[in-house]
Amino acid sequence: MKKKWLLTMLMFLLVAATALAGCGKSEQTGGGKTEEAEKQTTLVYGRGGDSVGLDPATVTDGESFKVTKNIFDTLLDYNDGDTTIQPALAKEWTISDDGLTYTFKLREGVKFHDGTDFNAEAVVFNFERWANGNADTFPYYGSMFGGYKNDEGHVIKEVKALDEHTVQFVLKRPQAPFLKNLAMVPFAIASPEAIKKYGDKFGENPVGTGPFVFKEWKRNERIVLEKNKEYWLEGHPKLDKLIFVSIPDNSARLNALLKGEIDIMEDLNPSDLAQVEGNKDFQVFKRPSMNVGYVGLTVTRGPLGNKLVRQALNHAVDKQAIIDAFYAGQAQPAKNPLPPSIPGYNDAIQDYPYDLEKAKQLLAEAGYPNGFEMELWAMPVPRPYMPDGQKVAEALQASFAKIGVKAKIVTYEWATYLDKVAKGEADAFLLGWTGDNGDADNFLYALLDKDSIGSNNYTYYANDELHNILIEAQTVSDENKRNELYKKAQEIIKEDAPWIPLVHSTPLLAGKANIDGFNPHPTGTDKFTKVQFK
Repeated sequence: MKKKWLLTMLMFLLVAATALAGCGKSEQTGGGKTEEAEKQTTLVYGRGGDSVGLDPATVTDGESFKVTKNIFDTLLDYNDGDTTIQPALAKEWTISDDGLTYTFKLREGVKFHDGTDFNAEAVVFNFERWANGNADTFPYYGSMFGGYKNDEGHVIKEVKALDEHTVQFVLKRPQAPFLKNLAMVPFAIASPEAIKKYGDKFGENPVGTGPFVFKEWKRNERIVLEKNKEYWLEGHPKLDKLIFVSIPDNSARLNALLKGEIDIMEDLNPSDLAQVEGNKDFQVFKRPSMNVGYVGLTVTRGPLGNKLVRQALNHAVDKQAIIDAFYAGQAQPAKNPLPPSIPGYNDAIQDYPYDLEKAKQLLAEAGYPNGFEMELWAMPVPRPYMPDGQKVAEALQASFAKIGVKAKIVTYEWATYLDKVAKGEADAFLLGWTGDNGDADNFLYALLDKDSIGSNNYTYYANDELHNILIEAQTVSDENKRNELYKKAQEIIKEDAPWIPLVHSTPLLAGKANIDGFNPHPTGTDKFTKVQFK
């Protein structure tokens, strides 16, 4: 009996131990799955530099826009793969026959991240705020809408709320790209109450209606966004958390990806393309090219005020050699300020050939037979159109030296660099532009018109004939006529040479193989609403 009892107890203990072991294994596995599931709903995006600010209306840099695109919504948005207009905060709209009145019906029930209501009055508040600013406070507004309130060229006459969910824009003159302009990241609608609450600190405490809510910003390290659980697009976003980390060096960023520290990286070195393509655990993303990298020649500074000098510097640059050295075939030489993908591109223009003797001849005609000294500013961060600003600057420095121009390379921290260039403090500088809306106006008027001096026209170049052409191109609705005007504008710019257009690049990104729904947008600002892990 005792043996039977002992046997029964042993069997009981064995079953209990097995059950406990099973429970322990189940808990461990369950815990592992939970941790993995949490990991797979957080995406870490590695980029080359930090944001300047998170109030999209006050900044001009792509590092800021790629974050604010996910915090804020605009009235209209672009399709996933191009710049075709689609509804966003405005669900439908009508345009008057004379092209002067735009009436928008807004989505109902949408709230800002602070719980306040999005409505027509919020739209009016934002546009009044921008219109009452200037080039220092809201640089993009002036360059896209012809200035600010009381400026002669200001396009917008009035913005008014017709009712809670209807807002109307009345223009002084037709503006062909008006709808595309409204979809641009700088014109995202922010919470009026948050702007009043935070004042000048709103750029550090952004509040929008977008798919993600701002949570944390550690300067030059990371920005953390979390899912907006009340987002108006049902079932989105898919991710619970989106983290932007700053890793300035392209190779270090690739190492972070390979080690699993980040999920997506931008600005993959073209020379590293084959390495990623040959690894089944990763995938390559190619952003459709809609950019230009250039050397700006500030026309208000010393010898650069002479057109012949600027033409000479154009002749002194071997663009193909720069592409071969730093872009590994993922770029093409630029001859115009806008890329070939933009309607109105003038392919008939002949670029300045690489001709050192011609360059020396032009310098002599300009009164500088022995050359001169200047500063050449090198970008401190990699950009899609400029993978390594320092090395490109060194190549340019060597080229200019061959015609007697001694260029001292200068650089600053990114936000300081942009601020000082905008103030016209650089002689020659490296910079670039990724199109915001797919329209030629966004390149030529935004970057080279006299209205844009102090905002995005960093060379301080002004030409009245060019200005009249660009304003006319904004006004006419006939696309063929607009394109002809833009082609004429490019001829003027080529002759005056305020830039050395360098390249149009195909930006490369890399990410883990299980990322789904990430389609790099040609504008360079990606919305992560539909991104998830397989």
